[in-house]
Amino acid sequence: MSKTGQLSASFRDPSGFLFTANGILYRQINRVYSKDYARLMDSGLYDKLVKAGLLIPHVESDQLPVEADTAFKIIQPERVPFISYPYEWSFSQLKDAALATLSIQKRALKLDMSLKDASAYNIQFVRGKAALIDTLSFEIYKEGQPWAAYKQFCQHFLAPLALMSYRDVRLSQLLRVYIDGVPLDLASGLLPAQTKFNFGLLTHIHIHAGAQKRYSDKTVKAPAGGMNRQALTGLIESLENTVRKLSWKPAGTEWGDYYENTNYTDAAFEHKKQLVNEWALEKKPALVWDLGGNTGVFSREAASSGAFTVSFDIDPAAVEQNYRTVKSKKEQNILPLVLDLTNPSPSIGWNNDERDSFNARGPVDMVLALAVIHHLAISNNVPLPQLASFFASCSKWLVIEFVPKSDSQVRKLLASREDIFPEYTREGFESRFSACFKIHKVESVRDSERTLYLMESR
Repeated sequence: MSKTGQLSASFRDPSGFLFTANGILYRQINRVYSKDYARLMDSGLYDKLVKAGLLIPHVESDQLPVEADTAFKIIQPERVPFISYPYEWSFSQLKDAALATLSIQKRALKLDMSLKDASAYNIQFVRGKAALIDTLSFEIYKEGQPWAAYKQFCQHFLAPLALMSYRDVRLSQLLRVYIDGVPLDLASGLLPAQTKFNFGLLTHIHIHAGAQKRYSDKTVKAPAGGMNRQALTGLIESLENTVRKLSWKPAGTEWGDYYENTNYTDAAFEHKKQLVNEWALEKKPALVWDLGGNTGVFSREAASSGAFTVSFDIDPAAVEQNYRTVKSKKEQNILPLVLDLTNPSPSIGWNNDERDSFNARGPVDMVLALAVIHHLAISNNVPLPQLASFFASCSKWLVIEFVPKSDSQVRKLLASREDIFPEYTREGFESRFSACFKIHKVESVRDSERTLYLMESR
């Protein structure tokens, strides 16, 4: 946070910024935005979007402003339980975020307003749905003006979705490299030739990229009459149709069908679910991270205690399946995300301070680390002391599963490599983790050689 109290991710917009005071999140609205804010509230657009779950609600506050000379109002927005980023979303999450953005724009136009930006970072998943969190994203619509956010929408949403759909779902990670969205010339070059026969992709990516390149160093005059409302509505509907037709089937990745190929018996599986559920109910965590959550089976056991549970997994197919379950069951307190624990999301953006790293968004009340320790210790050669220190930095409570070398899954890992892990034993595990945690409970998982622990960080 800067000296003024302004949040590091909230410095680009002259309309206002986020800040905290006494642990409460506020947004200062500057006088330059007063007319747009008044239209948002008086037109009924704010109420309609909040009712539809497309915009987070806020209340006006008497909190003192951070910058009094420019302040118009202070509002207190609803706080999102966990801030996630587009490079952590599954295909369907990014698609739903895109469609939510376009839906908001269509509703705004009907009430003579328009989104002035279409940043994927302005969307978060709240109560299981994509919602806009930036109240200052709206401006009064001016007849004849093109959509100011068109390029940004294409770079933040359409380009990565097309690459994920037509090339490889892992290309979503380009959003980690290009914080302002995937450049359209890059997307156009990577997409297969067949996409030029898709009218939407031809128009909004290939031709759009060509126009950007052709006119990048030229002054372009707006056409006489500009873009009328009907043409702008047509543009939004074209983008919407293009996005809707993009698809990706979660298949062909390593862990997407993990629970179908595991060595658990039904009794072991149910016992493990029971223990997670009991320990979550006992400790009543408000926020849980399930690290290696796969399709979210055990995340749901933690969430059933009332905890908001972020279910992380390295596999985009597993995360996609998890998110589809969230949607189909209308679950409100589970957030599936893509995360590689050996290379977690870093701090990126201006001064490496715009988007928080994975670690900076913790610690949380409880972490689940089930069937993950052997992958980190053996597949990735992370020593047990470092693992213990990492988990202790993440949370107060840790539910962790130790999988011994005699387990068939560990034998698979060791089949093609030398066993250079003499410390990887139950005794070695308990010794190293005891340095960072107090071990409260130890339970052998039925019909298995695995052990589940409940630990409290020291």
